[in-house]
Amino acid sequence: MAGVPLSLLLPLLLPLLLPVPPARAAPPRPGATAMGTPGGTAPGPPNSTAAATAAPPNTAPSNPAAPERLPERGAGTTAAAPRRKLVRVKVVRKKVVKKKVLKKRPKAPAKEPAAPQEPSCPPLGLESLRVQDSQLRASSHKRYGLGAHRGRLNIQEDAGQWLEVDARGPTNFTGVITQGLNSIWTYDWVTSYKVQVSNDTYTWHPCRNGTEEAVFPGNKDPETPVLNLLPQPVVARYLRINPQSWFPNGTICLRAEVLGCPLPDPNNIYAQHRQPLPTSKLDFRHHNYKEMRKLMKRVSDECPDITRVYSIGKSYLGLKMYVMEISDNPGQHEVGEPEFRYVAGMHGNEVLGRELLLNLMEYLCREFRAGNPRVVQLVTETRIHLLPSMNPDGYETAYKLGSELSGWAMGRWTYEGIDLNHNFADLNTALWDAEDNDLVPHDFPNHYIPIPEYYTFANATVAPETRAVIDWMQRYPFVLSANLHGGELVVTYPFDMTRTYWKAQELTPTADDGVFRWLATVYATSNLAMASEERRLCHYDDFTRFGNIINGANWHTVPGSMNDFSYLHTNCFEITVELSCDKFPHASELPAEWENNRESLLLYMEQVHRGIKGVVRDGDTEEGIANAIISVDGINHDIRTALDGDYWRLLNPGEYEVTARAEGYEAATQPCRVPFENVPTPCSFRLHRAPRPGNPRQGGGRLPPDPPLRLQRQRLRRLRAHRRAP
Repeated sequence: MAGVPLSLLLPLLLPLLLPVPPARAAPPRPGATAMGTPGGTAPGPPNSTAAATAAPPNTAPSNPAAPERLPERGAGTTAAAPRRKLVRVKVVRKKVVKKKVLKKRPKAPAKEPAAPQEPSCPPLGLESLRVQDSQLRASSHKRYGLGAHRGRLNIQEDAGQWLEVDARGPTNFTGVITQGLNSIWTYDWVTSYKVQVSNDTYTWHPCRNGTEEAVFPGNKDPETPVLNLLPQPVVARYLRINPQSWFPNGTICLRAEVLGCPLPDPNNIYAQHRQPLPTSKLDFRHHNYKEMRKLMKRVSDECPDITRVYSIGKSYLGLKMYVMEISDNPGQHEVGEPEFRYVAGMHGNEVLGRELLLNLMEYLCREFRAGNPRVVQLVTETRIHLLPSMNPDGYETAYKLGSELSGWAMGRWTYEGIDLNHNFADLNTALWDAEDNDLVPHDFPNHYIPIPEYYTFANATVAPETRAVIDWMQRYPFVLSANLHGGELVVTYPFDMTRTYWKAQELTPTADDGVFRWLATVYATSNLAMASEERRLCHYDDFTRFGNIINGANWHTVPGSMNDFSYLHTNCFEITVELSCDKFPHASELPAEWENNRESLLLYMEQVHRGIKGVVRDGDTEEGIANAIISVDGINHDIRTALDGDYWRLLNPGEYEVTARAEGYEAATQPCRVPFENVPTPCSFRLHRAPRPGNPRQGGGRLPPDPPLRLQRQRLRRLRAHRRAP
C-alpha cells in the first residue's frame, strides 16, 4: 500500500466518511441498457454509487456538460449513478435560469433606442469647401469637369481607382459618406468600396474588420447619401476610398464627405491655422421645432420690452409659423418707422438661414441690453420681423436625417410636395402683356397688381404656408426684405422669371434695377465668405465675375417666386441670399457661418432707411391718406402709402421729381434729393380735394378706392375664404 497514490485511495475512503442516502430508481432512458444484460456496463460496488450520488452537493457543478464532468461519464462503474443525479440537478437549474431570463427580457428592448450611434467627429469639410481642391486627388478622371475637385458631397455634377483626401495633419478618421454622380443623362454610383489610410502617401494601410480588410456597402442611387463608420477610428493624414464595385453599365463616379477630428501635430512647431472663435456667445446648434420655440421664448423673456412672438399661420401638419418682432414698441406700427423682414426656411433642408435668424434674435437682444449704439439705433428706428422657418414640415424631415445625410433635396418641399419658391401667383405675365399693349400705367397698374382669378379658386394648388405669408404681407407695410436660401454663394435680385417664357435664362431687370443691384451688392461685399479672394466655386457657376450678385432670371427662371410677387403685389423690395455651398452645414460650422454673415445681416437691415420717406396728409383735416400713390419720375413702378398715410420709397442717391396722388384729391409734385449718407430724406405731401361739380361726396366723406385696389382686395378676400384647415 505504500506505493499506491493517494488519488486512488481517496475515492475508496470518501464513502466511509459520508452518510449513504436511500437508493432511488432512475427511469430508463432511450438507448440505456439494464445492468447485467448484454451490452450493459459492469455493475459497480454500492460504495461507488453512494460516492457519486453524494459528491454533487459539495462540488455544486453549474453546468452538467462542463469539461470537468466528462471523465466521470466515461467511467465504467460510476456512470449510472451520476446520470440519476445530473438529471435532477439539470431540471432544477433550468427552472431557475428561465425565471431570471423572463424577468429581464421585457426591459432589454427599452434601453436600446436610448443610445443611437452618432458620429463623434464632424465632417472635414469637403461639402462646405473647407477642404480645398489641392487636398483632393483621384487616380483618374474622365475630364476636368469630373476631376477630384468634383468629388464632394452634394456637389452638382475599375477596382484600382481611388479618391484621396489630404487632411493636412493628423486626423482621427471615423467614417465616410458617399453619393453617386449627379446627372440626368447617366446612372453612375459606387456600390462597395474599401478605405485605406497613410501618413506619407507611399505606404497605405487598409481599414480592417477584425483580421479581414473591410468592404463597405455603397450607394443604391445617385443622390441618397450613405454613411459608413469605420470599425475602429484610425489616426492618419491621408485617406483613400477604393471603389470595388459599381452600378452595372455605369462608371466609377462618387462624391464623398469624410468624418474626422483634427489632432495636434507633434512634428509641427508652428500652430495650426484655426478659424477665429466668435465673439458672441450664442446658441450655435441646430434647433428643431420645439427647440426653436424654446429659444424664441427665452429671447422674448430676456428682452420683453423690445420683442414680441406671434404666429402668422400653420403649416400643413399644423406647426405654427412663428415670427419674432424686435422694436422699441413691439406690436405697434409707428408713423415714419419702416418695417423690415427676414424670411428663412422656404426650403426646409436649407437650414443655415434658420439658425442665423435665431442667432440674430439673441444678438440684437443682448446687444440692445448692453447699450451697443448701432443696435440701439437700429431697433428704435426700425420695426424688424424675423420668420426663421417658412416650411417647418420640410425642416423636420431634413432634421431627422441630420446634416450630412439629408441630401440635396430631402425636406426641400412641403409635406404636400409643393416648392414654395414656385407657389406664389404669377403677376409678371400680366404686367408684361399689359406693357406690350401700352396699357401701363394708365389702364393697368405697375404696382399692387391684383392676384389672378385662377389663383383664388378652391382647387388651386396653393400651400397653406404660402397663404399665410401672403396674408402676412397684407397686414404689415414691409419696405425691405431678404429671403435666405442655401446651396450657393450668391445674391440674386428680381426679376426671377424670364420675360421670354420659353427661355431658361435671360436678363430680366425691374424698373428699380439700380436699387436692387445696390441692395445685393451691400450684402455680397460685406459677407466674409463671398468677399474672400480664396473662395472656390460651389458648383459650376462663377459668380465672382459679377461681384457675387446676379439677376435671378439670368441665373435660372423661377416662375411664381416670392421676390417677384412681393415687388409687384406690395411695396416691399426683396432679394434672395444664397448663404453657403452646404445646404445643411454641420453644427461645428455654425460659429464660422455667423461670423461670415453677421455684418451682412446688420448692414442690409440698415438699407431700409435709404431713399425718401414722408406722410401724405389731407390738406384740410391733416389726417393721413391711406393708399395714396407715390410716383417717381423716370421709374415705372409706384408704391402706396400705409394706413396712416406714411410711406418709404427706396432710391439710390440723386435728385428726383416725386408725385403724390389719391382718389378724389389733386396731385402734388415736389423735388426730393437723396444723399449718399444712409439717411432717409423727408418728402411729405398735403393734398387738397379736387372740385367735382355735382358730386355729392366732394364736400367730405370717405371715397371708394380706385378700381385696381378694389379688385386686389376682392381677390384677397376670396383667397382667404378658401384657406384649408390644417
